Amino acid sequence: MKVTVKLLALVALATVIAGCQTVPPTDFTVQDVGMVDNRKDAELRSLTVGFAPQAQQDDMDADSTVPGLWKEALQDAVNRSLVFRDDVDTKVNLSVRITEFDVPAAGVSMTTTVAAIYEIIDRSNGDLLFTQKIRSEGVVPFDYAFMGVVRATESWNRAVRNNIADFINVLDQADLSTPAFEGEADA
Repeated sequence: MKVTVKLLALVALATVIAGCQTVPPTDFTVQDVGMVDNRKDAELRSLTVGFAPQAQQDDMDADSTVPGLWKEALQDAVNRSLVFRDDVDTKVNLSVRITEFDVPAAGVSMTTTVAAIYEIIDRSNGDLLFTQKIRSEGVVPFDYAFMGVVRATESWNRAVRNNIADFINVLDQADLSTPAFEGEADA
């Protein structure tokens, strides 16, 4: 009888604790973006984010809201980093193709892995000025929250934030003056 009362009290306490937690919103916005050291002599004219073709995908557990949220967060990070200049001759497009969005099904510590291919293309001639596949993780330990769905959602947020921050850091050091692949100029 004593064990049953203790068990019921423990279940009631766990329910109260779990009931006090709310699932965080899906928010990929990187909070600590500062101005880059090496601004690019290119003006960003277009930014797109979508899923890579099926043949390029690894584990994909994302829903259709992910590209739009990723794009908003990436646009914010690009704007705050001041990586691109305005009113310069070179106009570029930034294209992001999500290749992996592997979310945890269960676990004590929740880890989400994401990967995306970032490409910067010169609009005047189609030159591929930058291409990089960036892979990142978001890890949330058990002590972050009792409810698994809270830890899982926060791991998604952290994984994408880390991916965007890594892109800004890699782009800061990149040289856009030499094409990785030459396009075909209008004849």
